[in-house]
Amino acid sequence: MTTKPEYYIVEASALPEVFVKVAEAKRLLSTGEAATVNEATRMTDISRSAFYKYRDSVMPFQNMMNGRIITFQLLLHDQPGMLSEILTIFADRKANIMTINSIVPTNGTAVVTISAETMDLTVELEELLRQLRVSPGVIKAEVLAG
Repeated sequence: MTTKPEYYIVEASALPEVFVKVAEAKRLLSTGEAATVNEATRMTDISRSAFYKYRDSVMPFQNMMNGRIITFQLLLHDQPGMLSEILTIFADRKANIMTINSIVPTNGTAVVTISAETMDLTVELEELLRQLRVSPGVIKAEVLAG
């Protein structure tokens, strides 16, 4: 009987150093900066056994989300054109909108849930979130699921 794996999103600074180094070693291999596992582990100062132990379990959030449908939840000021501005942010960054759900605005705010396919994003997911968060009229923006 196999159990379904559980996933957590954890800020890198809270992780044991070996996890961050494994992710870096994987990046070095994928970009060609390191030609072999031996070279990547030497460059990141971890053992090969640590790399092999964690390589399938550790990956940066952006890599994990590439090509997936991500669900965003936004809390917006209830203003004319606000949703249009948000959708423009998604469109300009090549996020393919799959669904949009909005709750009837109350107390001058609206909760909007947007699911978008991220295969062709022109920015990293973290950058898309940052751009949403700093947009005028956005009170809160977060990833709900992916």
